[in-house]
Amino acid sequence: MQVLTKRYPKNCLLTVMDRYSAVVRNMEQVVMIPSLLRDVHLGGPGGQAQEGTPDLYAYFTMLKTIRVDVDHGLLPREEWQAQLAGDKAGEAENEAGETEEAKEEEEEVAGELDLEAQFHLHFSSLHHILTHLTLKAQEVTRKYQEMTGQVL
Repeated sequence: MQVLTKRYPKNCLLTVMDRYSAVVRNMEQVVMIPSLLRDVHLGGPGGQAQEGTPDLYAYFTMLKTIRVDVDHGLLPREEWQAQLAGDKAGEAENEAGETEEAKEEEEEVAGELDLEAQFHLHFSSLHHILTHLTLKAQEVTRKYQEMTGQVL
């Protein structure tokens, strides 16, 4: 497992981001055959898989994708929109109109709300989500190790 090399306060967002990246990198190193994770679900309360939950392979790919964004930053807004448009070519014209409307609505809301309150809301949400995703990456790693007999 990778060790965090930077030192930040325990609840610092940078610490949470570094921890997430390290745990997902460890997951990628441990999971040598990701296809084994297909159709395997994490057990819910009582060891039963909850209906409609994604399989471990879906978690694996999602966690890797998010790690790339955490490590390298987001694509510029224009590239991100172009990528979405490429994926949904038929909906591209509708999205352009909706994007402009959404942008105007966001500006109105931003002007009405307190920026500090917005920051704290998003900051705490991001902190919570990254902590939750870190735990999911640890669960995927542990489950893969159990499946392959690598439990330490």
